Amino acid sequence: MRAHPGASREKVAWDGDRLHLWVTAPAAEGQANHAVALAVARWLEVPPSRVRLRAGTRSRTKLVEVDGDPPLPGGYQTR
Repeated sequence: MRAHPGASREKVAWDGDRLHLWVTAPAAEGQANHAVALAVARWLEVPPSRVRLRAGTRSRTKLVEVDGDPPLPGGYQTR
């Protein structure tokens, strides 16, 4: 996924290849990473405790792991 910290509002978009997530938190002291995990949890409608950042703590490109197999929200498909 690709994180866009410091956005004016939260937004999720799928470009067919990668999930883009805009969060309002700044990219400082892990604030954006925490906001990304919370936003992914809200988007998938799972508890935040099921979402973990696996790679990319210092990058905009991140790998997020979600426990279980939650269905993707309507309109989104994996390849």
